[in-house]
Amino acid sequence: MSPAPENKQDRRPPYQHAADELRRDILQGRIKRGEQMPAIRELQERFGVANMTIRSALNVLREEGLVYTIHGRGSFVADHDGGDEFSAVYTPPAWYLVKDDKKPSQAEQAEGRPDDAEAAGATLAEMLTALRDEIRALSADHQELRREVEELKAAQQAKPQP
Repeated sequence: MSPAPENKQDRRPPYQHAADELRRDILQGRIKRGEQMPAIRELQERFGVANMTIRSALNVLREEGLVYTIHGRGSFVADHDGGDEFSAVYTPPAWYLVKDDKKPSQAEQAEGRPDDAEAAGATLAEMLTALRDEIRALSADHQELRREVEELKAAQQAKPQP
């Protein structure tokens, strides 16, 4: 929970440092699944970086599947499979380890022959992604409603009885 290190040997970009720290918080359970991530402004102050730097860090975590964002609501720690906690052993995703110059260009991809099975798989993957995002949005709405109900119950109990 400290700002970016002043160590000049740490050559990671600031957004990557912030993503690594937030990932560590999630993996160690300081931010629990389903819980809302701190506000961007709060993260800006914590890491001493700009708005877009924090947004880039959240994008990294979103691509890894650790968080999801609901427009106008914020970012939340994603539900996950297998046990109560994420694995404490983190390995970067394969796309992060591959250099951009190794990826085929759009022109090279267009030259390849289209495969109906691949197209169907891509469409199915898009549908599943859209469904997952809808379920996450509904889950976040459900959690928000539960919080509101708890607040209303607490407020009603705090009222003096006549």
